[in-house]
Amino acid sequence: MSSPDVTRSWYESAFARFEQGLNGGSTSPLHLARRRSLAAFAARGFPTTADEEWRFTSVAPIAATRYVPSVSPGAAGVAASEVSRWALPGDGSVLLVFVNGHFAPEHSRIPALPRGVRIGSLAAALASDPSLPVMEFSGESGNGQDAFGALNTAFLTDGAFVAVADGVTFEAPVHILCLAAPGSEPLLVLPRHLVLAGKGARVNVLETYGGTTPGGFLTNAVTDIRVGPGAVVEHDTLQMEGRSSYHVGTTHVTLGAGAAFTSNAITLGGALVRNNVSAVFAGEDAECTLNGLSVATGTQHIDNHTVIIHAVPRCRSHELYKAVLDGSARGVFNGKIFVRQDAQKTDAKQTNRTLLLSDDATIDTKPQLEIFADDVKCTHGAAVGQLDDEQVFYLRSRGIGEAEARDLLTFAFATDVINRVHVSALRDRLDTLLHARLRQGRVNEES
Repeated sequence: MSSPDVTRSWYESAFARFEQGLNGGSTSPLHLARRRSLAAFAARGFPTTADEEWRFTSVAPIAATRYVPSVSPGAAGVAASEVSRWALPGDGSVLLVFVNGHFAPEHSRIPALPRGVRIGSLAAALASDPSLPVMEFSGESGNGQDAFGALNTAFLTDGAFVAVADGVTFEAPVHILCLAAPGSEPLLVLPRHLVLAGKGARVNVLETYGGTTPGGFLTNAVTDIRVGPGAVVEHDTLQMEGRSSYHVGTTHVTLGAGAAFTSNAITLGGALVRNNVSAVFAGEDAECTLNGLSVATGTQHIDNHTVIIHAVPRCRSHELYKAVLDGSARGVFNGKIFVRQDAQKTDAKQTNRTLLLSDDATIDTKPQLEIFADDVKCTHGAAVGQLDDEQVFYLRSRGIGEAEARDLLTFAFATDVINRVHVSALRDRLDTLLHARLRQGRVNEES
């Protein structure tokens, strides 16, 4: 058999073993969605560089590895000290810890919740309320599924569940901490998160991804977010997995009338990373803001793909993605904005900026607009460059060393995105992490 056939056969066999352990659950609507998704994955297989959406990113190392899907909690665990290292400070926040994609209640912190707020494990939520929108898991919500999304749904077992009812404001940030604890076999971690914000609700959700060991693994995460009419949601992601790991993260967002959604995606770790964010305007007078920052060095490869669909009139979208690339790192940005024929009075702005700190770092950037309406304001652009020598000289003339001057300018470039994060504890952590990354890069360069 060819390599793609071997890969499909491997996951089909893994699914058969998974299905045998479901008992009566194998006839549920959710499992029917799993089966449809497995069939979709088997039909397409992993993408190749012949696919336009993956032209600059080869997932051949992922396709060539027989990852073992983590479909049960098993015996893997993490120490409380490890969780503390990753958790954000602050007693008032909610902490949901997932180890290898499965809820770890012993490490989680869920204070007394106000009426109208449900937070916890998705597996528990599905068990207690089968009426939850399974359509989100089957890819029938209009966002569709690619091969990775289909694979995630095929083995869907657990993740975070956050639901805020109409008119409820939940002040404390909800921190979803996903830790991978790989064993002797290559591990496939498949968290699935669902965030539901009702009419006029407000909530902040943060996802953090990390690993407890330097061992290799693949995280294939999917987050579905429904922002109800007039609701306000901020969704932040921080990816800090090890340099020998792979990460594919997908976020689907649907916005109701008058809703406001903000995404801040920060990527620091991983050998190969693909971040997919798609947003669909389903109601008028809504606003969507997508911000992203990637910092990569060595041979890291970070690919950011965004899609914003303006399907209705009078909506606004703002997009700013930045990358700092050093060593032989490679970045990819492909941002698409679709303005459909009925989406008059659309206001859309898209910007991609990349700072190259070495001659071997590269970026492939492709901002796109497809406009079928005639009464719109839409702009897009990309800029790629290096540090300004005159600015470096100015700082050096003020007694600052060359390396420190370069760090200051790089930090200023990156903090334009970090300062857009509203959760102060996360913003402080990002400042610290960025300073540490810049110092590390300088030490590696000087050694």
